[in-house]
Amino acid sequence: MGSATESGPSSTSEAEFTAYVQERRASLYATAYHLTGDRYEAEDLLQSALFSTYRAWDRITDKAAVGGYLRRTMTNLHISAWRRRKVNEYPTEELPETAGDTDAMGGTELRAVLWQALAKLPENQRTMLVLRYYEGRTDPEIADILGISVGTVKSSIWRALRRLRDDDQLNRTGDTVHAFGELVA
Repeated sequence: MGSATESGPSSTSEAEFTAYVQERRASLYATAYHLTGDRYEAEDLLQSALFSTYRAWDRITDKAAVGGYLRRTMTNLHISAWRRRKVNEYPTEELPETAGDTDAMGGTELRAVLWQALAKLPENQRTMLVLRYYEGRTDPEIADILGISVGTVKSSIWRALRRLRDDDQLNRTGDTVHAFGELVA
């Protein structure tokens, strides 16, 4: 056998590697497919594992163990890819609610009604709600901006929210209360 380079095996070993892959490609592909569940991802996974094995071919002394080595390499590569992937969606048996299911008024109309209801509030309460829910300010920040106590901010916001919950326009359907809660939460 010739000496291996950093990029792969010697020409004699390369022939052995090629023969090995041709003989076992179908079973290796099956393993990759079972790991990924997708034929294209399986191809990519198998190619990556074969490349890694090709580079290490001359260092593998027990050629009978190459199948296990390749399968372990595929498993490790698949786990690494899975860990890197950020999954924002999770499969469920139920479809998520659509906007029509929870928003009887529609977002645009609800916002218009909400702004009308806000306009009915005293200016200080309206200001506090805007600072809290639209600017994301904390009670101490609101108190500092308006020059009042934190307790006054808390009680005023509580009264303002109670008035909005009692507003006839905002409460014309049961779903509106839920939608309103989402807007100000």
